[in-house]
Amino acid sequence: MFGISDMLMTHLEGVDLNLLPSLAALLEERHVTRAAERSGLSQPAMSRTLARLRQLLDDQLLVRDGSGYVLTPRAERIQRQLAGLMPHLETLFVAEVFDPATAEEHYRLAATDYPLLLFLHQVAREINKLSPHSALRIESPRDEVFDDVLHGRLDLSFYVAAPPAAFSRELLFDDICVCVMSADNPLAKRKRLTLDQYLRCSHLVIDIIDGEQPLITHRLRELGVARRAALTLPLNAGAPSALPGTNLVATLNKRLVDRSAGDPELAVVAAPVEIEPFDYFMFWHPRLDHDPAQQWLRDTIRSVATASLGGRSGRR
Repeated sequence: MFGISDMLMTHLEGVDLNLLPSLAALLEERHVTRAAERSGLSQPAMSRTLARLRQLLDDQLLVRDGSGYVLTPRAERIQRQLAGLMPHLETLFVAEVFDPATAEEHYRLAATDYPLLLFLHQVAREINKLSPHSALRIESPRDEVFDDVLHGRLDLSFYVAAPPAAFSRELLFDDICVCVMSADNPLAKRKRLTLDQYLRCSHLVIDIIDGEQPLITHRLRELGVARRAALTLPLNAGAPSALPGTNLVATLNKRLVDRSAGDPELAVVAAPVEIEPFDYFMFWHPRLDHDPAQQWLRDTIRSVATASLGGRSGRR
């Protein structure tokens, strides 16, 4: 297989592909002057092109008879091949037009249940409605999520900070963290926890990547401290029901907590000031920057997120 590929490349390296339109015109018109007019060339330029083609193909292509030119057998075979080839070449070099209504894309995203509960469920509905022949797969991010995006196993993912510089990114919104606990927790009446109080707590941790919440872990590591995980869960959604009657504290994103506010068994307290507000990004490989189908996917995500969350308002 590699030998055939190398052979084809060897043959093409010495070929001026700009000769193809002139070759097609000459074989169809069977007349140098008419082929020149059709191709926008002068008659002498088309005559020189015919000479080059004859030398390249080692065949006369057009030969005179009593009433004009006729095709050689080789030229007839080439004409039949060009009839199938030229339309494909024309579509190869024109700009792609993406129509979601007829597209059959297979989009693959990685996301925690945080964006899924906030807006991705609406993105799924939009894709199903606007691009009914396409498929969307949303999976939990693996610890290797950056490698998955980098190597094309994922089209797009999300992160609670600016992703590494190797990726293209777009800020979707911002948010803050809050501490959620049982209403009978001794700290439940406070407006805000101090960092010392926070570190003395037993924590319910959401396993986002590597068994931790990167946003919290990285910030505490910068401060030279760590929290104790007494319970680790795979999803944000399971945290509130695990808190009543315990001394556990869950650090969750406020936009998500606001969606289930009002539970009398729970209390929401401001997180230590050291745990700063965060920006929420979607990110993808730069090779997908200008792909029309991927641009439409990102446009849909952006539009739904803005409509659902109102942009950068989480800090308020």
